Amino acid sequence: MNGSNDHQPARQHQREESVGVRPARLDIIDPHHHLWAEAHGAGNGLYPVEQFLDDTRSQHLLGSVFIECGAMYRADGPIEFRPIGETEYAAGAGIAVDASDATARVCAGIVASASLTDLDHLDALLDAHERVADGRLRGVRHTGAWDASPEIPNGRVNPPQGLYRDDLFNRGFARLAERGLSFDAWVYHPQLGDVAELAARNPDTTIIVNHSGGPLGAGPYAVDRAATFADWQRGIRALAQQPNVVIKIGGLGMRVGPLSSTPRFENTDEDTDALAEAIRPYVDTCIDAFGAGRSMFESNFPMDLPSYGYDTIWSAFELLARDYSDAERSLLFAQNANRVYRLGLTASE
Repeated sequence: MNGSNDHQPARQHQREESVGVRPARLDIIDPHHHLWAEAHGAGNGLYPVEQFLDDTRSQHLLGSVFIECGAMYRADGPIEFRPIGETEYAAGAGIAVDASDATARVCAGIVASASLTDLDHLDALLDAHERVADGRLRGVRHTGAWDASPEIPNGRVNPPQGLYRDDLFNRGFARLAERGLSFDAWVYHPQLGDVAELAARNPDTTIIVNHSGGPLGAGPYAVDRAATFADWQRGIRALAQQPNVVIKIGGLGMRVGPLSSTPRFENTDEDTDALAEAIRPYVDTCIDAFGAGRSMFESNFPMDLPSYGYDTIWSAFELLARDYSDAERSLLFAQNANRVYRLGLTASE
């Protein structure tokens, strides 16, 4: 659980060595995806569980973790409790897949939506999530992604600046440890210091940082990409010093991220190689900082779909991980997600 000294592999970064090398498909647990059984307000259309299964059909998928996304809320009742509908849908989708002939346990874990600043309703809301989750509730997410630039959209819940430093938020956050729940943190990279402080104040709560720590690459952050990368890298290395923090590597295809100005990567060998090289500095930095024991690959589908397909990103991850040991690859692709989200899944035969 140490930081940058966990793993210092001897990797060759020359692009020509990766071209044409296609590792065998590995067992994966996708620890970050969404579902929309109805048109989503962010313009993402429909992404029901059937579409997710179709996207994953070429993979050795053992299971997945559903992450809240503000969809399928209950249409009536007290507004504070409407997010229960999302957990209810995800649990039902997972149960339906379990009952079919599918080999993957989709939505084996659920990370639900909860406002940690709403102390009057928080305990009752978490109780309700537990009731409808069919034993799958693993944690909550309260998005803190905020930026001063009008060119960078704030998180879906439109959080205030410095949410993770807010006293009410921290009082609500303290209740997670009492329930054995983890916390998924979604921030942009200038806010990584806030996550580090949150982790230091709450050493008994596991914090899973989403989307490679949110490196920005659009708006003002596209002016000097080298300086932006250096700022993100410093934040990642400092955050990794907190032993209760785990990082999900992915989310790099969002249009505010470092691929914001690149064309879509198609599912070809050439594009897969190009994608692997484009994201290599981010992947290497995260794994070097957190070690293979505290890093896991994620799809962030369907949010990353405009930049690449499901098979394309996992093939790129496989290329980038080929110089790690078998044990390290197993951690990165499946077993860290299995352990951190307490899924109890077993490898395929």
